[in-house]
Amino acid sequence: MTNLSALTPPVRKRRAHHSWENLPDEELLQVRLKDLDVQVEGTWLAKCLRELNNELKARDIVARAHAWISDEWFSPGNTPGISFPFYLAHPRLARLEKKMMYDVEGGTRRDCMRLLRHEAGHVIQHAYGLHRRRRWQTTFGVSSIPYPEYYRPNPVSKNYVQHLRRWYAQCHPDEDFAETFAVWLTPRSNWRKRYADWPALEKLEYVDELMAEIAGEKPTLTKRTEVDPISKLTTTLGEHYKKKLEHYAVDTPTTFDRDLQKIFSDDPRDAGAPLASAFIRRNRAELRRLVSRWTEEYQHTLDAVFDDMIDRCRVLKLRAPGSEHQMRLNLTALVTNKAVHSLYSSSRRQWFAV
Repeated sequence: MTNLSALTPPVRKRRAHHSWENLPDEELLQVRLKDLDVQVEGTWLAKCLRELNNELKARDIVARAHAWISDEWFSPGNTPGISFPFYLAHPRLARLEKKMMYDVEGGTRRDCMRLLRHEAGHVIQHAYGLHRRRRWQTTFGVSSIPYPEYYRPNPVSKNYVQHLRRWYAQCHPDEDFAETFAVWLTPRSNWRKRYADWPALEKLEYVDELMAEIAGEKPTLTKRTEVDPISKLTTTLGEHYKKKLEHYAVDTPTTFDRDLQKIFSDDPRDAGAPLASAFIRRNRAELRRLVSRWTEEYQHTLDAVFDDMIDRCRVLKLRAPGSEHQMRLNLTALVTNKAVHSLYSSSRRQWFAV
């Protein structure tokens, strides 16, 4: 007798349909966060969370992270949990995030796990009260100091590990620990070899000793609560992104005239060539991604630079004659130089939003 069940493919659980899925962007932006009605369970995020907890288990760390959906990534100090940003819970929301911010932080499994391991550092810190230990404070600093709104990192410093972008370990002692923990937890990170000649190796070795010390030990913080769950957030998506864009926007140079005049032309003989402003607009997405990859600058911030360039090209009435390939190379070099100079020059080093 034929086993029909063996011929029947497994039934996949269908994703819940939401009334806002097919709305155009302008209407979706009017939806309140609480009305999105998205959750971790049943999504790829739940699998990432299980993978994280399995990594903790493999290290004999008893504490386990729980998770919920809110408006951003964070791990509060009063519960061993992690908040996922809402845009990761549904492809339509991820597309909107991409359009508004030019990037989806944690949007791939690899990036999501990278962020989860960082947030797990906060979970373990608070679950075991590690920041109260004298050696922890000597190694990372005092956890109780206020978080800055902005920080100015030193990109060449070897006193900190490099896990998340923008040298995030340098903004606060808690982030220094979370970043160090994340590097330590990451499978096959080979941190002893990678950081062999870095002062940051001492921090990694301390975390290694500390985790061996608390191995098998029950955490003191176990109450599972949800902080700022999406079900209680009454702001609209439009209001959320307006605030987010304002937070991450920084002042950008507007005096590109001499540089732009070297790349493009104001010669009357080139009046028939394409407008330089149109050329930049047509290539900005590709250039923005390239410069962001090389400099770790936010694409939103870089996009403001291109806006300024387009405005100046219009005022100067510049045209784009000659090789498009060469002009793209020159523009990439120009924007990269501006971004790198603001990062590595001690006198002009850039501030980043926390």
